[in-house]
Amino acid sequence: MAITYELIHTCKQTGARLGKVHTPHGSFETPMFMPVGTLATVKTMSPEELERMGAQIILSNTYHLWLRPGEDIVKEAGGLHKFMNWNGSILTDSGGFQVFSLSDLRQIEEEGVHFRNHISGEKLFLSPEKAMRIQNDLGPDIMMAFDECPPYPAEHKYMKDSVERTSRWAERCLEAHQRPNDQGLFGIVQGGEYEDLRRQSAQDLTSMDFPGYAIGGLSVGEPKDVMNRVLDFTTPLLPSEKPRYLMGVGSPDSLIDGSIRGIDMFDCVLPTRIARNGTLMTSNGRLVVRNAKFARDFRPIDENCDCHTCRNYSRAYIRHLVKANETFGFRLTTYHNLYFLLNLMRQVREAIREDRLGDFREEFFEQYGFNKPNAKNF
Repeated sequence: MAITYELIHTCKQTGARLGKVHTPHGSFETPMFMPVGTLATVKTMSPEELERMGAQIILSNTYHLWLRPGEDIVKEAGGLHKFMNWNGSILTDSGGFQVFSLSDLRQIEEEGVHFRNHISGEKLFLSPEKAMRIQNDLGPDIMMAFDECPPYPAEHKYMKDSVERTSRWAERCLEAHQRPNDQGLFGIVQGGEYEDLRRQSAQDLTSMDFPGYAIGGLSVGEPKDVMNRVLDFTTPLLPSEKPRYLMGVGSPDSLIDGSIRGIDMFDCVLPTRIARNGTLMTSNGRLVVRNAKFARDFRPIDENCDCHTCRNYSRAYIRHLVKANETFGFRLTTYHNLYFLLNLMRQVREAIREDRLGDFREEFFEQYGFNKPNAKNF
């Protein structure tokens, strides 16, 4: 099997899992945050920088790489790893999220989804079979089954139809997958906030024996307490001997809360996206470096951080670069935010190993300000 999961320790305080996922391009520790490299690059970062900051797996986007440069070019280059010079593991999503995010441009049918190319307006069609062929050509270690990600909130009837379609599509994905020995295919559990539909989706997919499972359809606008409630009843439905992936989640509080609920893998564009707006994650909460009060602030972004940005550059300098739209400023803010989350996950893994993740959560939330009334979140 291309993908296997090794459980190392279960936190006695919370039940969180410390583990390793083994892939054809090496192993990565879990719980792990995966930086997002939509177009075969994590915006402004080099693969060497990502490796230095501790990234062990990154995510790329099937839909966007299909449009440009085209999966045929990536295949000809020797696959994504060689194309982008990344030696670690790679996961590709299926394009299913674009069914959700490009809702004005698409039409869902049983066979697949009719799209309008968001760049050119050209008519396109994506099916489970096509999503598998594209991902087989791209060559990631982990592929995702093609699914529908419904909006929040959605009526029970709509969600039930969607879950059943996603299960049928998952079966078609398994049949179409051409490289099961060197690429692992994960199923995606859907069902919105409905416990009965999450249970139905999990039963459907676990019966197909995927090497790993994702929980989709969260972080799409629902409150944090709803997401945590859904994880509370969904994660136990997934096989304990296989990796569990919560899609599209990357705020510090949700990474900790997701880990406590048994999640192994996370991804999100949040740290890179907000970095380009001059917003930074620090050990004391959110910092918007564009603000005028930092014009003469010569301290590092975070005095408790030892990343390259914080060891070498001041808030005043970074504010100047960001305000002037200098690319180097966006590189420095992106480096810091990614390092912050990767280091947070290192701390989470250590807390699991030492059976103190619940205590760590309380300390982190207190210092970060999540416990304060009207606390600003991301």
